[in-house]
Amino acid sequence: MNRKDLLLPRLDAIGRSLERAGHALALLGLGSVGVELERLDDDSDLDFFAIVEEGFKARFVEDLDWLAGACPIAYRYRNTADGHKVLFADGVFCEFAVFEPAELRSIPFARGRIVWKQPQVDPAIGIPARAGEPTPSRAVDWLLGEVLTNLYVGLSRFHRGEKLSALRSFQFHAVESALELAERVEPESPADRDPFSNERRYERRYPGMAQDLPQFLQGYERTPQSALALLSFLERRFDVNPAMAAAIRERC
Repeated sequence: MNRKDLLLPRLDAIGRSLERAGHALALLGLGSVGVELERLDDDSDLDFFAIVEEGFKARFVEDLDWLAGACPIAYRYRNTADGHKVLFADGVFCEFAVFEPAELRSIPFARGRIVWKQPQVDPAIGIPARAGEPTPSRAVDWLLGEVLTNLYVGLSRFHRGEKLSALRSFQFHAVESALELAERVEPESPADRDPFSNERRYERRYPGMAQDLPQFLQGYERTPQSALALLSFLERRFDVNPAMAAAIRERC
């Protein structure tokens, strides 16, 4: 059986296990096991919220017997105060959080699909009271300034022998700002944007920009080569300050 074929039945089984546990109210599937089922594939994981009665959150977060009732657990790690990341014995991976209804009303999340609920629970429970909103577009001059200065700082650290710090300064921070410039370079494709992470589905949203990413992210020993590639990309498309460009090239 393909991994994809395990996911939705597993989520249904978790819903049944929650019902047996008592004091649970609903199970919301999120992401590719939520309302975006068209994205479900063999590389998907289970993301979900378990909604429980007031006063019972700690019981469901601290004791995962209700989750193991759907399938034995091979590994668990409490990554937040609200939930865990879990690997089931059959290789299915999940990330979940447990909330009481009052908490759910106060946190932003993408709309969820109701997998299971108690009859008295309002079907609107899967609709966030605070929807996640895309990060507002920042000015081109600001983004260019972030990219160029992080390029320069990263190269200085590279030549000092601080290659790890250089990689983070450039290939993470500088490139992160460069990714936001993509909307000024090419139109965004209709693939859904994740309001919580600009990197998600970036290759589908900006296929032209994505083709250049390997040149911007050449790795630990190649910060200068990566910097030159990104600088050249920016100069072809934006008005790059010549003094800053010359200073970066000198450091390469």
